[in-house]
Amino acid sequence: MQVLEGVVSGVVDAHAHFWNPARTPWAANRLSRAYRFMPSAVGDLVFAAAVPQADREFALTPRNVARTYEPTQYEHDAHSVRQAVGVPVESVVFVESHWRAGDHSGVDEARYVAQLPFGRDGAPKLGAFVAHVDPRHHNVTAQLDLIGAAVPQLRGVRLMGARHSDPKVRDWIDADAVLISPDFLDGFQRIAERDLVFETFVYSHQLYDVVSLAREFPDTPIVVDHLGVPVGVFGPVGSRTGVTAAARADVLRLWRERTATLAQNRNVVMKLSGLAFPLLGYGRMPSGNIGSQATLQEMITPIVDHLLLHFGAERLIFGSNFPIDKPNASLANIIAGLAEILAPHGDALLRRVFRDNARRIYQIDSP
Repeated sequence: MQVLEGVVSGVVDAHAHFWNPARTPWAANRLSRAYRFMPSAVGDLVFAAAVPQADREFALTPRNVARTYEPTQYEHDAHSVRQAVGVPVESVVFVESHWRAGDHSGVDEARYVAQLPFGRDGAPKLGAFVAHVDPRHHNVTAQLDLIGAAVPQLRGVRLMGARHSDPKVRDWIDADAVLISPDFLDGFQRIAERDLVFETFVYSHQLYDVVSLAREFPDTPIVVDHLGVPVGVFGPVGSRTGVTAAARADVLRLWRERTATLAQNRNVVMKLSGLAFPLLGYGRMPSGNIGSQATLQEMITPIVDHLLLHFGAERLIFGSNFPIDKPNASLANIIAGLAEILAPHGDALLRRVFRDNARRIYQIDSP
């Protein structure tokens, strides 16, 4: 019997991205619209020559991020999950995919999401939508109204607040300490009033900003993406991050301290996503840097064990971060690897991490 068979009916993937560069104002790479016309080998050469290091290390290859990734492509990646763990992916949480086309980018993306073929031809259902909304903008209320009208599954909003002192590590926002700025806090109140989840992607040295936000709004669920992103914990990233064993040990030590403090705030949930995230420092080869499921398990077990100790069974949820993590690991290996790590703790934990917690936090209706 496979590790999740008989434990859950299906996996909820609480962190997946979808886009179509031919139709969407996706900001991750200005060349993305041209890549679809290039043979893969040519696209790789252009990517290596024309794209800044920070973007190359984030994506590793244009073969995933610069081509269409919609429910059909996701279902192809998820096809082997049932064989690996005994159950399929039943639904996904669509997390905003870094659209940047002005103040209404979240609205435009919502309208795109609304016409995607979720739940058809074997593709998983859309369980929830986490939209891009910047609380600093004056029109937050109007944006939320329009997004909710387009996608009834709107359950949360995300602002990517990640900034790094290493100039070769990608920044995702225009200023430091945004999550504790007066403009942000004023707008955040309007999100809190809507009973929406707030989700954020920050680097580990910024986690105390999330602590401050959680204390300011103790009744608002806050989801932290990608383990809290200890950049460079497994190897060199950027120009100087994680370049020595001592530096990596410092990254891990500080991440442990900050996540332990963060976990003291009961409204904070940690997402076990980005398990194969290139920014953790797995390597820079576009063809993949982890290899086997066993290697992935060995590397992430101390990270997962620490988060389980501090956040407990009720405040951890699984997310694939696909297709961003795809160069380093298959979807089946990520799900099976995490399930094997958690299995010794019992079926109840597996049910919570892979299905029940996400359904509760994102208010996902029964299938």
